[in-house]
Amino acid sequence: MHPEAHLFQVQHPTWAAHASIYEVNVRQFTPEGTFRAFEAHLPRLAAMGITIVWLMPIHPIGKLNRKGSLGSQYAVQDYFGVNPEFGTLDDLRHLVQTAHSLGLYVLLDWVANHTSWDNPLVAQHPEWYTQDAAGNFVPPVPDWQDVIDLNYDNDELRRYMTDALLYWVREADIDGYRCDVAGLVPTDFWDAARRELDQVKPVFMLAEWDELYPSGGLTWEEFNGDTKLLERAFDMTFGLRLHYLLDHVAEGKQPLHDIDVYLAAERAKYPPSVYLMHFTSNHDVNSWDGTEYERLGPNALPFAVLTCLLPGMPLLYSGQEAALNKRLAFFDKDTIDWQNYPLQGFYTRLLHLKKRHSALHNGVLESRFYRLPSSPSVYAFVRQHGTAAVLVAINISTEPQPVLLPEAAAGTYHDVFQDVPLMFRTDDAIEIPAHGWRVLEKQP
Repeated sequence: MHPEAHLFQVQHPTWAAHASIYEVNVRQFTPEGTFRAFEAHLPRLAAMGITIVWLMPIHPIGKLNRKGSLGSQYAVQDYFGVNPEFGTLDDLRHLVQTAHSLGLYVLLDWVANHTSWDNPLVAQHPEWYTQDAAGNFVPPVPDWQDVIDLNYDNDELRRYMTDALLYWVREADIDGYRCDVAGLVPTDFWDAARRELDQVKPVFMLAEWDELYPSGGLTWEEFNGDTKLLERAFDMTFGLRLHYLLDHVAEGKQPLHDIDVYLAAERAKYPPSVYLMHFTSNHDVNSWDGTEYERLGPNALPFAVLTCLLPGMPLLYSGQEAALNKRLAFFDKDTIDWQNYPLQGFYTRLLHLKKRHSALHNGVLESRFYRLPSSPSVYAFVRQHGTAAVLVAINISTEPQPVLLPEAAAGTYHDVFQDVPLMFRTDDAIEIPAHGWRVLEKQP
């Protein structure tokens, strides 16, 4: 057992074990930019293998100090309201009901750390906000000039925010929250809120944070992040460290096999029951850092295979199944061009394998992960649960590369992407295409 496993007391909902998550940018998803228009895509997402649908913030957006023509969805003007651009509370309820009927679960994006300048709370409860020595409200980050920081030293603010969180679970039957910059809000607030939410229904909580990711100029070796968010409040945090590692590999700044260092640090910090979320894009990355094609180049899809099949929960962002190679505007209307979903089949194969294969399920203590020896440009591994196993290999070089199979890997496989059976003997090798991948499911 992990030496600190007793610290991790979150009870994951049973449905989360095989889940993948999809982030919905409602504003940009359809020409209409509404709940009702997006709802028509839910059957497609369910068929693709998605389990959790995360809606970016659905609340009215502040007008004072607004950025762009429509403003940031993270500048919340009313925690109990629905952005009229998206529709009504009944439209949201209908979306959630439809999702549930398809076996999907819905998270709302929650911005607890700050509000817009014209949120009524500013006038009603100025003492709930952080103020400088001159009594002025302050943004949480200098660049975030459209929002101002909340002060969680105030118990009344904590009660208000908890009641607001409870409201959407009760009134719209949502299944949990993705919590913006969760580490900037005191952990004991989240711990207490999670206890109250679970009394209404078992919820799933995702923290936008990574306690493995260093700050303040520390190196990986010097960093000793704590695990507090995942102990009593959150089911999952962002795997930011893997995200930046893959970017650095693509830039030639780090070797591919540093993934081993990342996984070792994760296992040293967390027991296997903890979930980390892995991705090649999300709303911040797409708009501010660039698309996966800008950042990862010809290895965008091999790295997508890794983020789907390494230990952790895969995230897909709006438009990735359309091979979207465009930075979406953050503060203005910028509808996604879906182009008949050219990568939907690619992600469907990965997500269905993730969903049905016991070796790939989240938080399964009995699962095993082991690496296969390979060249520096290849990352190959096996995930195994009992006799069930999946072999995964990616190649980031411009030439095909072989992977030698160990004795334990001999047997019959199904090639998930080529849809053909394969028989391997001891010391056989498989070839991984240039900038490509192989995913093989061992047959009993």
